[in-house]
Amino acid sequence: MDGNTVQILIAMIIYMAAVIGIGIVFSKKANKNSENYFLGGRSLGPWVTAMSAEASDMSGWLLMGLPGVAYWCGLADAAWTAIGLAVGTYFNWLIVSKRLRRYTIRANNSITLPEFFSNRFRENKKLIMTISAAFILVFFTVYAASCFVTCGKLFSTLFGTPYVAMMIVGAIFVLIYTLLGGFLAESASDFMQSIVMIIALAVIVILGVVKAGGLASVIENARAIPGFLEFFGLATPTLSADGVQLVEAGKPVFGAAANYGALSVCSMLAWGLGYFGMPQVLLRFMAIRKEEELKRSRRIAMIWVVISLAVAVFIGIVGRQLFPTELLTKSSAENIFITLATSSLPAILAGFVMAGILAATISSSDSYLLIAASAFAKNIYQGIIRKKANDKQVMVMSRVTLLVIAAVAMVIAFDEESVIFSIVSFAWAGFGATFGPLVLFSLFWKRTNRAGAIAGMIGGGGMVFLWKLVISKLGGAFGIYELLPAFIFSCVCIVVVSLVTAPPSKEIEEDFESVRAK
Repeated sequence: MDGNTVQILIAMIIYMAAVIGIGIVFSKKANKNSENYFLGGRSLGPWVTAMSAEASDMSGWLLMGLPGVAYWCGLADAAWTAIGLAVGTYFNWLIVSKRLRRYTIRANNSITLPEFFSNRFRENKKLIMTISAAFILVFFTVYAASCFVTCGKLFSTLFGTPYVAMMIVGAIFVLIYTLLGGFLAESASDFMQSIVMIIALAVIVILGVVKAGGLASVIENARAIPGFLEFFGLATPTLSADGVQLVEAGKPVFGAAANYGALSVCSMLAWGLGYFGMPQVLLRFMAIRKEEELKRSRRIAMIWVVISLAVAVFIGIVGRQLFPTELLTKSSAENIFITLATSSLPAILAGFVMAGILAATISSSDSYLLIAASAFAKNIYQGIIRKKANDKQVMVMSRVTLLVIAAVAMVIAFDEESVIFSIVSFAWAGFGATFGPLVLFSLFWKRTNRAGAIAGMIGGGGMVFLWKLVISKLGGAFGIYELLPAFIFSCVCIVVVSLVTAPPSKEIEEDFESVRAK
């Protein structure tokens, strides 16, 4: 290990020590009871609510996955995805946040999303709770795997060590941190990490543009690649049989630009629909201390999201000029942020910038693990299996569940060629289609009933798998992102089944009206 590598390691150790410190500080309050551990006692301020929501949402995908897409095939895919996410973020904060916080309190002070759904429909047999908790376990395990892939790629690239070993080390660190502090520690550290993430992005893009000879030089290089800098065209790297981009005369080879039509645009914009079903974001709405503070949180969140997404996309564009032949596979393209940082900064500063990737990964993976653990411990174990379980038993079970989920996620993450963007897109579609329509209909359509809720979750979640694994293979119009058709199908299921079955009880309708009236 050379001197530069040692300096990077020292900087990252300092950062990780700070994160662990936050976990220790909040551990006593977090472990007071399950509400504090899973929802922080509904005590978050507007800044922490906004920044932790966005940091937990973006993950290492923001610093590796999104720049990697822009580096590999140009502006269109990355930009339309970012636009969809920004629009989805705004409307989620605008129309969902206040009513969800209000409704979760009315629904027997629900502290998890499955518990809210179950209490919203006043079910005795906890079928909604079981189904929603099961989907959370499945999709958050996949999500956690994407974070572990990020850790493995980061550490193995920086230190030249085996990917699998580094992936396991990163996973263990995240697991220890999550076990310590629960939701409060997670939200406090996410606030800090959101600041680290946006500073890291800004520093790297500015240094990259300067090193490339200025903005005009970056744009000129991008325009020289067919389809690379177009909103309605797509660059197509020419690949060898083993998936590696060809290089001729020291330059990467691209084919003719591919058409990027309206269907492709809609497919990428559909990412925004996912926000309505993201438990890690919805929990922040539930956890803020005052409903009135959500307006300020929305403004803070939007500023952070727009800046961070725009800069992340542009990093990929800049990287294509500075390192045109360094990253020749779709998987390795996701290392462009690391490559830019280590080549542009002194080692010790590069280490702190690399902590930005670690920040993004930790801020998401701890959310995923904690919510998945709460889904089983609180909703299945206490809600169904052992209804008389006390808080201490629930928290012990949540920690056991954390260990199991982390182990499964590590198995999924063993493949070094995993593409972070692809893993995240599947899990994002899963949550968006399973819970997004149900959240909206539960909050805004009084006629929604228990049968419709069950049909919507099963229909949406099932369609994600069906479309991804079967229908999309047909190609053409069927090759669109699975979230869009699955979201629509879930909406249809909720409406049709609710209308052909018995209406909600008078008590359920009174709950709805009392929340709407405020």
